Amino acid sequence: MKSFGRPTAPLLVQLLTLTGLTLVAAWLISSLLLFFLPPPAPDFYRISEIEQTFHGAAPVFTERQPLVLTEQDRPPAPVLEGKSIPAIRDKIAENLGVPSSQVVIAGERGPLSDRRVGRIIRDRVARAGMSEEEHFLISPFNVGVRQADGRWKVVHPEVPFGLSDWQQRVALWFALSALAMSPVAWIYARRLSKPIQVFADAAERLGRDPRAPPLEVKGPAEVATAARAFNEMQGRLRRYVEDRTAMMGAIAHDLRTPLTRLRFRIESLPEDQRSKYASDLDQMEEMITATLAFVRDATKAGERTPLELSSLVESLCDEMAETGAKAEAEPSEKVVLEGDPMALRRLVANLLENAVKFGGQARARVFQRDGHAVVEIDDDGPGIPEKDAEKVFEPFYRREPSRSRQTGGIGLGLAVVRSIARGHGGDVSLINRTGGGLTARVELPL
Repeated sequence: MKSFGRPTAPLLVQLLTLTGLTLVAAWLISSLLLFFLPPPAPDFYRISEIEQTFHGAAPVFTERQPLVLTEQDRPPAPVLEGKSIPAIRDKIAENLGVPSSQVVIAGERGPLSDRRVGRIIRDRVARAGMSEEEHFLISPFNVGVRQADGRWKVVHPEVPFGLSDWQQRVALWFALSALAMSPVAWIYARRLSKPIQVFADAAERLGRDPRAPPLEVKGPAEVATAARAFNEMQGRLRRYVEDRTAMMGAIAHDLRTPLTRLRFRIESLPEDQRSKYASDLDQMEEMITATLAFVRDATKAGERTPLELSSLVESLCDEMAETGAKAEAEPSEKVVLEGDPMALRRLVANLLENAVKFGGQARARVFQRDGHAVVEIDDDGPGIPEKDAEKVFEPFYRREPSRSRQTGGIGLGLAVVRSIARGHGGDVSLINRTGGGLTARVELPL
């Protein structure tokens, strides 16, 4: 078997490589976020701004979250601890005219491990015109003051809705990183999926044409192994069908010799007996001829070319109408497909002849549906029982009980139709219409 293209690594290796590259890319992105993006700087608030909020005149900020005054039954928790917290609590109590025991400063404060955060806060304090001695609190915090009725007034920064500026920057960074990695991921996905898609296309092509060329052996090692197995299976199937078909043709051909001898021997019989034997021999001869034609058509694949199906159906209906048969083609859309013109002509002709023979007349139409070319031929006959809907496609099966050649035929017509339809990747079915009559439907992929 000839191989095409360079051999590629096994699928497992490619998947591991893709996973490893993804992990490395994630690590690099995280490292860039850690070393290059500035850390989030929390908001800070002067003591005077907190006191204004307690008095009902909350200041307005442009770059910080506003301060909110609320009331609650319990003091805020957990209580903040630190060197400057007692001094800040005393200062707030003094300015508000309440005892220090009635003031609680609560919140959750993690250690500022990154020196850049402290530096950013000092720069912002300097830009705000604050002196180093002036006290302030860093968000998030809750400052509670107990009222005479036992309830607590609490001032705290408003909780922002949605993503903070820091979160927005991180989300934007990840979005840009994902966008940058998308071409790499697409290339890998394309590289991994293309051999499988080619393999699927070859399997579908085998259903249309068993004599299709073998699949190219390339791609990952697993796909290449599957392609070799597929090619071997295709070859075995083709040889199996050819051997069985050739055997059937040889048997039919060899039967001609004893039939010829029988014709000579019946010449000595009385006239009344001779006519009966001759009729049976004629029927056997016709069956052999039909079998040989069936074998010949099955073993010799015609060249497939673009074919306009509507014109083919219309021409066959016109030819039958010229001989006196009731056959007509409804105006149909133009449908072009790749097919064997002679085989498809025989397919349509067989269905039209059956419709006229068993249903009195034939009405044909062609249209497209779900990626298929559809040919439907209606007749006005009695239809067929549901149990015989598949049996009629079997070779030499005839529903007509008299076994007459004029009314029942040989029994290969519908077998030939299904063989041609399936050889083109399609199928044929017989459907009883509700109002009476039968519809023969052929579906062929475009």
